[in-house]
Amino acid sequence: MKYFLLLATGFLLILPCSALAETTTWKIDTDHSGAQFSIQHMVIAKVRGGFSGIEGTVVVDEKNLTSAVFEASIPVATINTGNARRDDHLRSADFFDVEKYPQMTFRSKKVTLGEEENTLKALGDLTMRGVTREVELLISGPTPPIVDPWGNIRRGARATTTLNRKDFGLAWNQVLETGGLLVGEEVDIVIDVELIRDKN
Repeated sequence: MKYFLLLATGFLLILPCSALAETTTWKIDTDHSGAQFSIQHMVIAKVRGGFSGIEGTVVVDEKNLTSAVFEASIPVATINTGNARRDDHLRSADFFDVEKYPQMTFRSKKVTLGEEENTLKALGDLTMRGVTREVELLISGPTPPIVDPWGNIRRGARATTTLNRKDFGLAWNQVLETGGLLVGEEVDIVIDVELIRDKN
């Protein structure tokens, strides 16, 4: 018996910390989540739009938020800028080429505490239009859990980042008579998600 206890204790000591952590899984509530973006147009204004249909999960040890692993996917064809003609152009091969690349995805690789209170930084791989680049999301939250009228535990979070669209092959542009470009290259992104704790 003594030998068995020693063996069991030794086994627990060599287990990785992740194996001992009590993780929970949160699923993105697609109906109450979305991604918005803004980009400069003709140097004089910004065009804004968004995507819907976000799916994904967050797996985390609640006592150590930096253990979190984020995964998300967005159907690119849901893009909406409020102008049907422009949206069709954005779905074409000039931009997102949604027939070949219907999804954009993100998976975190490293999560650290942010400089401000209640913020995290998630470094991970963003794949868009068949190109994968490392990007960093600044995450505000998550908010404290609440119970909805149906007994689900929910919380929310916001992620922001800025990226260069040309890094992902979205290089289409036109030169203006004044010498500037029709469409800017830097894109500001805001992702708001509502999460539901998995009951399994």
